[in-house]
Amino acid sequence: MMKIVIIGASSGLGRRMALDFARIGCRVGIAARRSAPLEEIKHLYPSNVAAMTIDVTAPDAVRRFYDLIELIDGMDIFINAAGIGFADPDLDDAKLSTTLRTNVEGFARLTAAAYRYYRDTANVSQGQIAAITSVAGTKGIGVAAAYSASKRFQQTFLNALEQLAYQQQVNVAFTDIRPGFVDTPLLAEGRDYPMLMTVDRVAPLIETAILRCRRVYTVDYRWRAVNALWRLVPQRLWRHIGLNW
Repeated sequence: MMKIVIIGASSGLGRRMALDFARIGCRVGIAARRSAPLEEIKHLYPSNVAAMTIDVTAPDAVRRFYDLIELIDGMDIFINAAGIGFADPDLDDAKLSTTLRTNVEGFARLTAAAYRYYRDTANVSQGQIAAITSVAGTKGIGVAAAYSASKRFQQTFLNALEQLAYQQQVNVAFTDIRPGFVDTPLLAEGRDYPMLMTVDRVAPLIETAILRCRRVYTVDYRWRAVNALWRLVPQRLWRHIGLNW
């Protein structure tokens, strides 16, 4: 039985993946700041799901994460789906702080904790660390500066850990999932998002990419094309492009 831990499982893609993996018989450890949505998932699959409230910005986050791993008796795949973001052209101090604490500090602490788990258990079968980053990490987006910068950090952090794993001979694979706009509670209501995708469409694509151990996977084909074009735009031109989020 495959054992999967998902951080950020209370809503959106994290919740859908938790339900899907539990449905096919995986042992799933789920975590988020809010307990009620976790208990709903656990109620649906009581024999397959263990739940624990974890705030990735709290001092006890790593300890509780390891406790969750013990509850499902191990971890084959770690999925970090926790995150927050704002359209913030005013660069509000509270929004900046919240975004960076969650997407940078919280992300790094929990992802590093997963890495140490695989390193210290000397697992024979390969472990896997997967994270939901974003196409926003490709370029700095003015109206979402903290969010896009935090997603670039996440992608670079995974690259660094992959290099470290090779140097330390840790048996772990890495998967960087980079979606475009997905209709989840992360997005502000009332805005018209281009190429908006549903969770029903995106979640199965992500799950397949994780199970196939894809190194980097951009969702979907339209966003792969957009992402490729963004990479070609030099900064002297990029600064003139007004993206709305």
